[in-house]
Amino acid sequence: MSSSQKTDSTSSPRRRLSREQRLQQLMAVAWQIVREHGTEALTLGYLAEQAGVTKPVVYDHFGTRAVLLAALYQDFDQRQTLLMEQALQTSEPTLAARAAVIATSYVDCVLLQGGEIPGVIAALASSPELEIIKRDYQAIFLEKCRHALEPFAAGAVIARAGLRAMLGAAEAVSHAAALGEITPAQAQEELCATIVAMVERARVSTSATQ
Repeated sequence: MSSSQKTDSTSSPRRRLSREQRLQQLMAVAWQIVREHGTEALTLGYLAEQAGVTKPVVYDHFGTRAVLLAALYQDFDQRQTLLMEQALQTSEPTLAARAAVIATSYVDCVLLQGGEIPGVIAALASSPELEIIKRDYQAIFLEKCRHALEPFAAGAVIARAGLRAMLGAAEAVSHAAALGEITPAQAQEELCATIVAMVERARVSTSATQ
């Protein structure tokens, strides 16, 4: 046996990834594809090619493109929620402070993800099944916001319509900041003002009915 053959035959094999490690690898590659080529390019076959694995490996983790898109949104949602919850735990117990935390964490998370998340959100809206998944995650986020803000609403219940309007504003200004149309600080300031105004409207509504 030649020395080169001996080296080849005794070289260490590539370390096999655990299922969780493989999932994280595939998610990272999927985000990269969306960032560089858009959501239209994100297919399970192309993901397998870019990740250097066989198609059955990708199908074993996601099954369908819809499941993959939902997993990306869930990944974004979990990071966004964790960022907000950590900041809320250390924020001052005032409306201005809580509104600033929600606004800053939302905008920062979108900017951290770059321009990818608007494309994923748009793709989720492309079918009733995916739209339901998106709305379910959004409902959880809005309830967390309601829980953080209602102590400053003078006993009022913050209406779902107001929370949905807040979310629409959050998506709009964050997307604009990601595109460079406005600065991150402008996006956070505008969203913070929207949140404060929403709570103050709830206060006024309660006072008017008493």
